[in-house]
Amino acid sequence: MTITTNKPRTRVEGKSRLAVVGATSAAALVAWAILGPLAGIDLQAEQGSSTIDITWVSVFVSATLMGFAGWGLLALLERRTVNARKIWTVIAACACIMSLGSPLVAGIGIGAKLGLASLHLVVGAIVITGLHRTALSPCERRN
Repeated sequence: MTITTNKPRTRVEGKSRLAVVGATSAAALVAWAILGPLAGIDLQAEQGSSTIDITWVSVFVSATLMGFAGWGLLALLERRTVNARKIWTVIAACACIMSLGSPLVAGIGIGAKLGLASLHLVVGAIVITGLHRTALSPCERRN
């Protein structure tokens, strides 16, 4: 006679990390469209001695790269540590918080500062919650 226990799984089945990256990019573009073209906020930042406009291309590329960077770090931690999910979540949250310094310092005008900071928070929130849900628990990695 075998006894099986139905231990609740902490990983959400069917969640694809690639889908998280795609959702991150799409949400960042939607947020940019709402803030820039629809709300009329000039999303500009100082870079050195010049001013740059934050375009949909830069938003898409940045959000996509951050999604893949988070995925890569999570995959690396899953191979190297037992508590990969917890460690990754702390690192990702700290990175998101630290990233707010850039728009708050370099943004030109209060609207741009708040708009760019909100873009950072949108990307961070989706990457952190999405990839956290795809992380393997220690028990799942042993199987």
